[in-house]
Amino acid sequence: MSEQPPPALDPAIAEFYHRTPEESRLEEGAFLLEALRTRELIERHARRPPATVLDVGGASGAYALWLADAGYTVHLVDPVPRLVAEAQRRSAARSRPLASYRVGDARALDFPDRTAEIVFLLGPLYHLTEAGDRARALSEARRVLKPGGQLFAAAISRWASALDGLSRDLFQDPRFAAIVERDLRDGQHRNPTERFDYFTTAYFHHPDELRTEMEASGLILDGLYGIEGPGWLFSDVSDRLADPRRRADLVRVARLLESEPSGLGVSAHLLAVARRP
Repeated sequence: MSEQPPPALDPAIAEFYHRTPEESRLEEGAFLLEALRTRELIERHARRPPATVLDVGGASGAYALWLADAGYTVHLVDPVPRLVAEAQRRSAARSRPLASYRVGDARALDFPDRTAEIVFLLGPLYHLTEAGDRARALSEARRVLKPGGQLFAAAISRWASALDGLSRDLFQDPRFAAIVERDLRDGQHRNPTERFDYFTTAYFHHPDELRTEMEASGLILDGLYGIEGPGWLFSDVSDRLADPRRRADLVRVARLLESEPSGLGVSAHLLAVARRP
């Protein structure tokens, strides 16, 4: 396990998750497509249960509880106490509860070496804004994986805020335009405004950079995918997903573009699937 404790969670990030309903985020709008496609990619690639899973940055358990229902032994870790408490509450009401839930940091996991067959980092990489911290989190993920174990790691696309701004007509706010300019320049997303829908402190990846970080950590990259495709940009995503034909069209196009290098960045989120040698 890591010898030195990581720095405390960035205050801006802590405040964001204290004040915004992350526990219900995946149940509305474009986030519905994010959840649907993330689960689809997990089902396609993850080894079947029984298997031990560490969901690092698992928030209130949107994916952890789904995996537990499927027969996995799931341990949830998140740096936000409020969300861990919500995961605990939800777990207690399930017939297949989580194996554990704890407050923790992706850069210093409180698990022995070679604990899990699968590790999820579906949030930590985009809130670790320094390359060294992301490397530390990936090193920890590799450490706790068994040989041949799988890592599923999400990142936010470098172009996500620009596309979101176009979709939601946000460029009329010069403060938002300035945020996007920095995102495109160096990937460092900062929100000095009072608008929580402009997100919080984060790092937005170029797809090639995410690939490089995976390989530099000693993991074998099996696939890099655009999660949503362009469908998340529609203002009526919820309605489209409620209609079987239009839902199928959204998913079909996301699949068609998911591995196209020139189109990866149109997705709001990227998913790297890798394994420990």
